[in-house]
Amino acid sequence: MTEKSEFKAQPIIEHIRELKKRLIYCLLAFFLATGISYYFAENIYSFLVQPLADVFPDLSHRRLIYTSLTEAFLTYIKLALFAGFFISFPVIATQLYLFLAPGLYKQERRALVPYLIAAPTLFLIGAAFVYYLIFPAAWKFFLGFESSGANGGLPIQLEPKVSDYLSLSMHLMVAFGLSFQLPIVLILLVRSGMVQLSTLKNGRRYAIVMIVIVAAFITPPDIFSQIALSVPLYMLYEISILLCRNMDKNREIMED
Repeated sequence: MTEKSEFKAQPIIEHIRELKKRLIYCLLAFFLATGISYYFAENIYSFLVQPLADVFPDLSHRRLIYTSLTEAFLTYIKLALFAGFFISFPVIATQLYLFLAPGLYKQERRALVPYLIAAPTLFLIGAAFVYYLIFPAAWKFFLGFESSGANGGLPIQLEPKVSDYLSLSMHLMVAFGLSFQLPIVLILLVRSGMVQLSTLKNGRRYAIVMIVIVAAFITPPDIFSQIALSVPLYMLYEISILLCRNMDKNREIMED
């Protein structure tokens, strides 16, 4: 009886050991990437602030400020953690796959690999989309509220805090990167049978409402950012329908 209990407990112990090993690898990769990122934090800062610098008409009188002694230091720490996650994400995804792979059939392992490649790729596409397309237009829009102080009024000039600017930039990049995972989520739901393709086709109106709600929650409280996220999300929704339709056709061909 004792041997039977130990036999049952052994696989659980092995899974825990394997999970512990994979978590250690993930943490090592994350902290190593974070340390390297902190060393290059000033270069990363320059990269993130470049879209704002590009829209300023005159850089000679422009600056980012910090109003407390620890603000700049803590902002660099956040910046390093942010960049560290970006850099170490492929390692984390690989360790997750290596942990799950022994419990999967060969066909299931093959089916999982494209998603592991697509997830970081779509995340980077989402981050690049907001950096190269949304940031220049958004910062130019917000900069348009500056005033020269006509009719005896005081001028209004933008002097953003370094922590506020970088937090907003990182927030938007993560939000867009995660939102661009929508095709993966929908394809997995259709493949698992939890959602039917016809439901996606007939639910476009509800999808638009849900996309607008999600965009309102994960973006700053301005209509520009919400629209900027809602439009590509709906396009990804339509792309997901096309991909699911092609998958169904290929499945029917293989069955025939």
